[in-house]
Amino acid sequence: MSVAKSQPSPIRSVASPDEAETLIRHLIEVMDALLGTVEEETELVRAGRLAEAADLERAKTELSRMYLDDTARIRASQAYLTRTAPELVAELRKRHDLFRALLQINLTVLATAHAVSESIMRGVSAELARKATPQGYGSTGHASQPAPSGRQPLTLSRVL
Repeated sequence: MSVAKSQPSPIRSVASPDEAETLIRHLIEVMDALLGTVEEETELVRAGRLAEAADLERAKTELSRMYLDDTARIRASQAYLTRTAPELVAELRKRHDLFRALLQINLTVLATAHAVSESIMRGVSAELARKATPQGYGSTGHASQPAPSGRQPLTLSRVL
């Protein structure tokens, strides 16, 4: 979906019913486009295609900026909008609730991917430290464990 870019401007309240409808429709369009981008990112992260997911950052940033601009105008015009366009405000609230729920799913997927990758890296680091430690027994008769201060940092080369 193509969303026209809005130019940054000082926050001004809505002055007419047509302007109110245009603003609310634009915000709904922006939310739909942002959700599409976020859902695409979620699927890419689930599939482990992190580089492709990172490529969506610019589009997400621009859509987020438009979302914040539109919501600031709506907040500045809340009383007027409630009075002149209650149906549109009700529709916007429903769409916004759906928007928040879908964003929560995205945040959960990203948090899970972060936790899993961190766990993998910690596991690899611990295994490397274990293999680098001399195998033997200490004075107590128990196998010696690697000292946390003696662990080598784990590095990863992305160049093959």
